[in-house]
Amino acid sequence: LVGIGFGMAALVGNPLGFMIGRFRFLSDMAAPIISILRPVSPLAWLPIGLLLFKAANPAAIWVIFISSLWPMIINTAVGVRQVPQDYLNVARVLSLSEWKIFTKILFPAALPYMITGVRLSAGIAWLVIVAAEMLTGGVGIGFWVWDEWNNLNVKHIIIAIFVVGVVGLALEQLLLLIARRFSYA
Repeated sequence: LVGIGFGMAALVGNPLGFMIGRFRFLSDMAAPIISILRPVSPLAWLPIGLLLFKAANPAAIWVIFISSLWPMIINTAVGVRQVPQDYLNVARVLSLSEWKIFTKILFPAALPYMITGVRLSAGIAWLVIVAAEMLTGGVGIGFWVWDEWNNLNVKHIIIAIFVVGVVGLALEQLLLLIARRFSYA
């Protein structure tokens, strides 16, 4: 579930961030929407997901998607906006196509920001799935924690917390390894 929701957020968030960062009018249009929706608690999105999808797993994917989306959009847009205007002026003088500007200037310059957005979103996705599973029931470590609480088995809850932390650490280390691979420093 985490991979699906997170992957969908990346497929939507990064291109949207590029467009928002590249075109001022899109940025001006999107800013109030992002400012309203971004601070909404992930768990507040769960009832909407259950209403829309009528099932726990798609609702959990929805919550992961909507919660992971914002860091990717914002970081990518900031990365695109950080490209020095001189680079874009040279591209205009050389009559580069928008595709060339994207592939040769914007993407390489924004990549470190994008990776930061992906790292932040991965952490959020991992946090959200545990809470969503607690509320939707069925399967997963979140449901297991809630079930163990109902059985008053605190030892298992502590084990689950440790497992969640170790998996989160492993995800973070993997993403840091990928980030170093694409570092231009």
